Amino acid sequence: MTENPPATADDDDGREPVAASSDGEGRESRAASDDVEPADGGGPTGGDEPGGDDSTGDDDPGAASDSAGDGGPSPGVPDESNLPSDDEVPADVQKYERFTKMDGAQYERVNDFIRERTYVTAREWAIARLCADFRTETGVEMTKIGENLPELVPFMTDTYTPQAVNQARASFEEKVRKAGATFLYGAMCDFFTAEELDDVMYESTEVAKFLLEVEGVDLSVEEELDAEERISSVMREVRQASEELRDE
Repeated sequence: MTENPPATADDDDGREPVAASSDGEGRESRAASDDVEPADGGGPTGGDEPGGDDSTGDDDPGAASDSAGDGGPSPGVPDESNLPSDDEVPADVQKYERFTKMDGAQYERVNDFIRERTYVTAREWAIARLCADFRTETGVEMTKIGENLPELVPFMTDTYTPQAVNQARASFEEKVRKAGATFLYGAMCDFFTAEELDDVMYESTEVAKFLLEVEGVDLSVEEELDAEERISSVMREVRQASEELRDE
């Protein structure tokens, strides 16, 4: 089953963007982003609907099967015929356990949770994590990530092309940079009091820690407290430096 790459929008309707199956390209590095212009939602086509190709007139990956009778995939349920067999799955993919806590989760619910608390989508979050984990000396293994996406992330139900993987990665990076600039300006422009800034940092840290725990990172209480203290110390320095800058 070959479908269109994910849409460029931010997946506001909460459904998983549908991606195409791998085109067989080899390993791609971060430099591949030069070939694709990143958009806010990380996909190559317009519109807010998953799948994004208005020419098909069909947002639902299972809609076509309805007219063909039973036996087709249901929405949000992986199409088993599209998944690689065990002997085709690379060893490092079979051993990957980053998202095991998400077994049985539906993309829509995960996406709603992520978008309520961050600036990215569940698709961008998952692929960014995979790009970090499958990075080699020559770049990110985007072909491997895309071809094995349903095996790596339980709530992703279709394979992606290397270009689609790169688009999601680029979209994640762009959003992080913009969010970072927004936050830093808010911290430096004296909009927040010191206490309010501490609250912002605490809330942000809690969300980030939760996502890390979902990914399988086991943080001890001591590690959490140490991380919070280091972040607070850095933010105090930022606030002090910004006061000095404004006074000049």
